[in-house]
Amino acid sequence: MGKPALERQLADNEVKAVGRMIRTSQYKLNLVAGLIRGKKVDQAINDLAFSRKRISNDVLKVLRSAVANAENNHNLDVDELVVAQAWTGKNLVLKRFHARGRGRGASILKPFSEVTIVLRERKPEEKEQKSDKKNVKKSGKSGAAAAAQPRKRAAKKEQA
Repeated sequence: MGKPALERQLADNEVKAVGRMIRTSQYKLNLVAGLIRGKKVDQAINDLAFSRKRISNDVLKVLRSAVANAENNHNLDVDELVVAQAWTGKNLVLKRFHARGRGRGASILKPFSEVTIVLRERKPEEKEQKSDKKNVKKSGKSGAAAAAQPRKRAAKKEQA
């Protein structure tokens, strides 16, 4: 009889993993999470493996856990996975004190954080659409304006 199962909040082509109680501040963790946002999984793993940040090992564990979830629980293609989202959050804070002169004490805060990584499987048609968008962005101008630009250069050369 128990409670009914919660509905899945992510799409069918998405999977997530959460790392909790990571011993660093949220801001330092967010710097490492920013390294992998929007990248393919193999590129993100390489970036984390060769990062000089101490906390990148913990983020790498969470990323590998998300890849394992995608492969084993959701039957997604590992080669097509992209880090769709990576965000950080606060967790508990250990409060300690440092004895100072004249009977005073200074507080020391030892924060813990958590990181959530969402992976998305890219479909082949999404790749084609993105490559078309990149070709338009590289030129930077619409078709008529891009075609007129070489004529202007040729006209300037003739004048000189």
